[in-house]
Amino acid sequence: MSFDAPATNAAWAVQEGFNFELWTDTDKTLALTYGAASTHSQPYADRITVILDASGNLVLNYLSDINVGTHPDEVYADCVKLFGS
Repeated sequence: MSFDAPATNAAWAVQEGFNFELWTDTDKTLALTYGAASTHSQPYADRITVILDASGNLVLNYLSDINVGTHPDEVYADCVKLFGS
């Protein structure tokens, strides 16, 4: 999710060959709620990951020190622990 307009995110997703939808948070509501921004004036979202359960409750967050090379495996392992395989 980013602060970019939906059309900008959609074009970037096509350019990168993503097979998933990118969401936008142009009013920064989610970023402020979950800690990806500390103010409305912040130009870019911080890189974070949040995991929500099926009811939308926050069950785990990663707010700093995200290593893009190992983070997906870490998140997957944590999801297996939380929700099963």
